[in-house]
Amino acid sequence: MSATCPSCGVAVVPGYMRCPKCHSPLPRRAQTNVEGGTSLEPPRRVPLPAVIGAGVVGLALIVWLGVRGSHKTPATEPATTAPAATTANPGVTLAPGAPAPPTTTRPAAPSPDDVASDLERTLQRQQLWSKVSVIGSRVEVRSNSCSDQAIQGPITAAAASFKAAGLTCLRCLEESGSVVFTREL
Repeated sequence: MSATCPSCGVAVVPGYMRCPKCHSPLPRRAQTNVEGGTSLEPPRRVPLPAVIGAGVVGLALIVWLGVRGSHKTPATEPATTAPAATTANPGVTLAPGAPAPPTTTRPAAPSPDDVASDLERTLQRQQLWSKVSVIGSRVEVRSNSCSDQAIQGPITAAAASFKAAGLTCLRCLEESGSVVFTREL
């Protein structure tokens, strides 16, 4: 499969652009496109009417569920008669139809675990990576930042919440376990 040079007639191996002897340009051979590789089927298309139909059915279902829930009539409240005297204020009598006086309730104490997780998130937002845990009536903060002054602000802010949750002591420990400071709540 060699070609010959049209100028000098020397046989030239394919791949040369010029004749190695006379350096004249060789005629180019027309390249043929060779189909190769794996032939794949064209991807199947999802039929558009089916997609539109499914969307309409889904929308109709949502509307039906929404309308169905709005037709419920509110339950009628039973007629209440105002008591002559309330147990909270025994000396006060209420007029018929007057609202009862508000009762005072104490807010529930926060959960120690919730306060600890809030402090841990606050410390992580300030990139003072710490682990806060509640052990009995004590809070332990494990961090390599215990000696850093930036940790004092969040701990002082959380101290009142820890005290309201019933905890009595806060300790800050290095990761090695040595106590850096202890604070009574």
